[in-house]
Amino acid sequence: MLSNKAIIFCGPSGAGKTTIAKYLLENNPRLRFSISACTRPVRKNESAGRDYYFLSKQEFKEKIANNEFIEWEEVYEGSYYGTLKSEIESIWAENKIAIFDVDVKGGLRLKNYFQHHALAIYVKVPHLNLLTKRLLKRNTDTEQSIKQRIAKAKYEASFENQFDATLLNDKMKVTLAKAQQLVDVFLQT
Repeated sequence: MLSNKAIIFCGPSGAGKTTIAKYLLENNPRLRFSISACTRPVRKNESAGRDYYFLSKQEFKEKIANNEFIEWEEVYEGSYYGTLKSEIESIWAENKIAIFDVDVKGGLRLKNYFQHHALAIYVKVPHLNLLTKRLLKRNTDTEQSIKQRIAKAKYEASFENQFDATLLNDKMKVTLAKAQQLVDVFLQT
């Protein structure tokens, strides 16, 4: 089953993981985005099956009971996220390489699951003030949610050394070039 590779981007909300993943997807036809399942509400500009598989908590828990996830977690209180086995099987059936944009604990579980078939990259920002500004600019979270995300970012930073590489997202253009370079080297091995 592990004949293909996986590229995992992790880091706090607002660090730039999604932007990096989208850039790589646009520039490498061998990659396909792994769509996560979640129980949170759909945000504007999101659609089911493109951004996430939006499930009720009951549906999510049924999939847990049926062992349908590679990894899952209650990322924020009452909000579950996970990677469906069927999603990875679908990507690999197309002979593509899965690219993930997940939370830190989920990323480490994926890294452990895929072992040497994975490149796990931690994306960080120079300081938390920048992270707060980015989250405010997105205009998708409440003030309480932003506080939760910043507190979680502090905790997630403690896992940085468990990743294969770290990208400091200070200047997006430079970060994208570094991400492309890391992926290129990984895909050649």
